[in-house]
Amino acid sequence: MEQNFTFNRPIGFFIMGLQSLPDSKYYFVFLAFVYIGTLVGNMFLMVIIWQSETLHTPKYMVVFSLSIVDVSHSTALVPKCINQFLFDSRFVTYDLCLAQMFFVHFFYVTESYSLVIMAFERLVSICFPLQSSTIITNTRMFGIIVFSWVLAFAILVAALVLITHLSFCKPVPTVMSYFCDHGPVFQIACSDNSPNLKMAVFFLCAVIYVPLGFILMSYVFIILAVSRITSLDGRWKTFKTCSVHLILVAIFFIPVLVIYIMAWIYVKVDGNTRIFNTSLSAVLPPLLNPIIYTLKTEEVLEQIRKFLRKRSVKPLW
Repeated sequence: MEQNFTFNRPIGFFIMGLQSLPDSKYYFVFLAFVYIGTLVGNMFLMVIIWQSETLHTPKYMVVFSLSIVDVSHSTALVPKCINQFLFDSRFVTYDLCLAQMFFVHFFYVTESYSLVIMAFERLVSICFPLQSSTIITNTRMFGIIVFSWVLAFAILVAALVLITHLSFCKPVPTVMSYFCDHGPVFQIACSDNSPNLKMAVFFLCAVIYVPLGFILMSYVFIILAVSRITSLDGRWKTFKTCSVHLILVAIFFIPVLVIYIMAWIYVKVDGNTRIFNTSLSAVLPPLLNPIIYTLKTEEVLEQIRKFLRKRSVKPLW
């Protein structure tokens, strides 16, 4: 016997997120400073790379791309959160919700893939030092970056298409997150959301597990290559060039892995704690990435010194 089914697309969603945190007003002030710092830090790093010809290499092409991703990811996420707090406008229309879901997740995926590309560049540079300049040219690196963006676009389009096939019981469902997050949205649907769940598992593998696995594997080969260097000074110098990338990887992957591991072992996490942790893990890496690259990379520091010397105010007499 055929069951009658009415497809209901909601008017919009009610975002029940950061306002529920204790002393949330202080957290929103913190987010505002983080966003300003993210914009200033990443744009300054982009200017340094753009104007310094010595940094026009495949390595810094990825860094430049990562800065674009960091600025875009923060812009897609933080201003809307602050707007919700200032004007108590927690209602988001259906189309705007899908748009935010796409852009926030798209730039999150491209950041993950940027870290993978960095690992690949380090692998080639250290394991094949004589051939690295011919294996990875600027043109090839540009093609790799474009491919990663296209792949991220395809994954997000597939996820959003599945979301549009969901039916919701209420005209304005409540999303238990701080933005229109993919998981919390499909979980409140009334219709069958098993395809969306499968997509979420695929997303987790494609964005977290596979990239992290590739990065860890690349460092196995890097460690083997470094162990063959006879000079202790040479080994230290090589490891130092990798330290920046390893710090970025830890900042990006560890908070997310902790959340999913706790869910996997059935540790019940308070809703506010989950929202606080996931929001921090989303906004802090874009702020810290340019700071770490600036402070721990001698090439960038030297170009900053030259940049500041050129623009220092000269006396009139």
